Amino acid sequence: MNDVITIGEAMIAFSPQSTGPMKFVNMFEKKVGGAELNLAIGCSRLGLKAGYISRLGNDEFGKYIYNFARGEGIDMSQVKLVDGYPTSLNFKEIMEDGNVRTFYYRDKSPTLAMKPEDLYEEYFKTAKILHITGIYPAIGKINIDVIYKAIELAKKNNLLISFDPNIRLRMWSKKEASQVLAEILPHVDILLAGDEEMDIIIGEKNPKAIIEKTKKMGVTYIAVKQGENGSVGYYKGEIVEAPPVKSNKVVDTVGAGDGFNAGVLYGILNKWPLEKTLHFANTIGSMVVSVVGDNEGLPYYEDVQGKLGEIERIER
Repeated sequence: MNDVITIGEAMIAFSPQSTGPMKFVNMFEKKVGGAELNLAIGCSRLGLKAGYISRLGNDEFGKYIYNFARGEGIDMSQVKLVDGYPTSLNFKEIMEDGNVRTFYYRDKSPTLAMKPEDLYEEYFKTAKILHITGIYPAIGKINIDVIYKAIELAKKNNLLISFDPNIRLRMWSKKEASQVLAEILPHVDILLAGDEEMDIIIGEKNPKAIIEKTKKMGVTYIAVKQGENGSVGYYKGEIVEAPPVKSNKVVDTVGAGDGFNAGVLYGILNKWPLEKTLHFANTIGSMVVSVVGDNEGLPYYEDVQGKLGEIERIER
């Protein structure tokens, strides 16, 4: 039985061995990326059971991702390796201040080989939360159909639906993103969104305005991510403004939002108060940005406890 299941596209992420414009970088290190897989890894490291639904290319990169995810304790029973679709790639450009640009090579994504009827209903019956993002539907129209089938199966089997818009403007326009993602919102129970993303989708950037508008759509748990300014959350009539947690050093911002999401889902599954959940999630986000890589900085539960001062970490 999984606590969290998610649908997405995993890819090989090539991280530069030096900072600066990508055209001047000569060496890259092969890593594994993909927002939904990052979320699954983040949940698994916190001690939750996580499952992943996807397709990978039947190539060396696809096999590497498959084995990597299994090594992280992810249930990969709903992932298949498919012929004729190369595993997707991205190359990162990291500047001195930790800002990141990503260049995608995912035109013939293996996820396009998955159809709505390929989703296995029994898999949904044993889970508690379905997490979806705006990245997967941006890849192709068939993926939008798959997302709606997943939503249907989740609703039918009483799963909570968690949603991170995760808008990638290198993949579609603001107008396209707004049209597709605004239609998903009324199906969502847990919204985990950046303020700038919600500005694109519903024309609101102020966290309290976002909360008011999405609450009327039926969203019951809302967490608005504000990066270095912390987060604002809503649940059962309570609004909490959670201050940021200071990071030791910002070297790579990729994956921080996925870590935050994992923290919120952990808090929800453990029935924590909103304030405790947001502080926990903010803490994870602050830990992720201090490590280069999409998921290398995602902490284990005891790491977060150490950062929070709940346990004493003995270094030597």
